[in-house]
Amino acid sequence: MSDDKSIVPLVVILGPTASGKSTLGVWLAERIGGEIVACDSTQLYKGFDIGTAKPSLSTRTRIPHHLIDIREPPQGYSVGEFTLDVQRALQEVWSRSRLPLLVGGTMMYFHALTEGIADLPEADLQIRAEIDAKAAQAGWAAVHRELAAVDPQAAARIHENDPQRIQRALEVHRVTGQTITELQQARVSVFADVNVIEFALAPLERSELHTKIELRFKAMLEAGFVEEVRRLYERGDLSPEHPSMRAVGYRQMWRYLAGHSALNEATNEAIAATRQLAKRQLTWLRRRVNARWLDSMRPDVARAIIDALSEGGFA
Repeated sequence: MSDDKSIVPLVVILGPTASGKSTLGVWLAERIGGEIVACDSTQLYKGFDIGTAKPSLSTRTRIPHHLIDIREPPQGYSVGEFTLDVQRALQEVWSRSRLPLLVGGTMMYFHALTEGIADLPEADLQIRAEIDAKAAQAGWAAVHRELAAVDPQAAARIHENDPQRIQRALEVHRVTGQTITELQQARVSVFADVNVIEFALAPLERSELHTKIELRFKAMLEAGFVEEVRRLYERGDLSPEHPSMRAVGYRQMWRYLAGHSALNEATNEAIAATRQLAKRQLTWLRRRVNARWLDSMRPDVARAIIDALSEGGFA
């Protein structure tokens, strides 16, 4: 593959939880000389293995995986950090003349890659205090009018009863001299000059996905999921407020371990929450106009992807 970014290829496999995208991604990577770049907001945490269906160490030894086990559970991880890490990982894979496969279901992450992230300044506590002081004296409606004078588009989007967003928009203008609208419009997609082929993987029947979600969660319990969460619970440096512990499945098991629910209740809540997550993922995926939809229940789904890659010059 050429180092010319204008022609470098990227395969994207997105899908709701339990759709089989990770297994398919590994199968494809083995056959076309690829490496996996995970698009998953929970697999990036160490110790979150069973509940995320994280590929095994042997699989990751055989097929290189990127952006897995890169943070300790108490640490945060922003969307901005993700986009930078993805760009570095893609460049590494391309430099080895291999094909990157971006695989996952964290749609917020993928949206940031496709739409870009505005280059906004860090919080300025002094300016925020000044804005708060004016709001305390004149009211947020007056501060909203000040925003309208410098950034009418932002003021039209932000309600005068939304102090957090009013404050941020004014803060950005005072720090940079540019409006938050201008900076957001200057966003550039990570994929702007990349040849992307995108697949959306999901069962055609939602009931099939619901069944798979229930069966997979029960298999996770049999594989020791409660014990995995117990180890996290007993670390002493985590709480339900940490981003890592808000992951579906983990937060329900945490409630069980904290004595707030019975195991069967936590199990039912986790399955229901996972189904809701899958529904949101599917809703987002339907907006992807360039995605090629594939029924994950088809026995020949892998061959269909290989054929599509061959037609597009990817394999």
